[in-house]
Amino acid sequence: MATMSDISEREPIIRVENFTASYGGRTVLENVSFEIARGEVFLIAGGSGCGKSTLLKHMIGLYRPAGGRILIDGDDIAQATGAKLLAILRKIGVAYQGGALFGSMTTLENVRLPLEEYTSLPSDAIDIIALSKLKLVSMEHAAQRMPAELSGGMKKRAALARAIALDPQIVFLDEPSAGLDPISSAELDNLILQLARLLKTTFVIVSHELPSIFAIADRAVVLDASVKTMVALGNPSEMRKSSPNAWVRAFFNRDPSGVHPSAGEPARHSLAADPARPKGDGDES
Repeated sequence: MATMSDISEREPIIRVENFTASYGGRTVLENVSFEIARGEVFLIAGGSGCGKSTLLKHMIGLYRPAGGRILIDGDDIAQATGAKLLAILRKIGVAYQGGALFGSMTTLENVRLPLEEYTSLPSDAIDIIALSKLKLVSMEHAAQRMPAELSGGMKKRAALARAIALDPQIVFLDEPSAGLDPISSAELDNLILQLARLLKTTFVIVSHELPSIFAIADRAVVLDASVKTMVALGNPSEMRKSSPNAWVRAFFNRDPSGVHPSAGEPARHSLAADPARPKGDGDES
């Protein structure tokens, strides 16, 4: 994993600025701001219902923010249309929770889809590229299998191969370890790290699986449903030890009381309202 000094020296590829999300007039998240550096493995963490997947869906352009903006390589994805939007979408790949493979297509045909949609390459060239992506995730042997014939871990790998089919600069993963046994989950973690190093790709991952978060994250943003915003930003291992927010320490230490045993302060408060927060922790640079 990259050091904090390495990350701080890199140019941001994603900027989330004063982001607010709402559904039917109900605010889900507000005043969320952070940057993600090129080549970073960045986690979106927090408790159930805090808005992790909501944030990811806005970052890939599925929804328009109720306030603020999300910049992908300098471009506002919510405002882009036509050729500009297509250019942004070519920079990102997405693997949804569960894989979301098309059950009527073989593994190879699933990986071919983005290439067929966004390129004019001949079919034999598409096959070569799709097979090369399957090889990267150790799934070339299953190219002709149907999704129903794949294990949970194999489906995740196939979905990852499809997400990197167009050599995107950014890959978004929604709960990639969900439903996997510990060994399969660890294997997927290792694969993500290998691809990040090999392809120099930025990974943005939604997860609540603490072993995976500690294993792969350069940094993480922590969301809290009780205050509808972000409450921490930094390296997960460091936040586990020394976050000024008691609930964040409890979250990373799996402390069900909601307050770290050695702390007496309130369990939850927003990052912005934390007087003990070191300057720069979560602020825009």
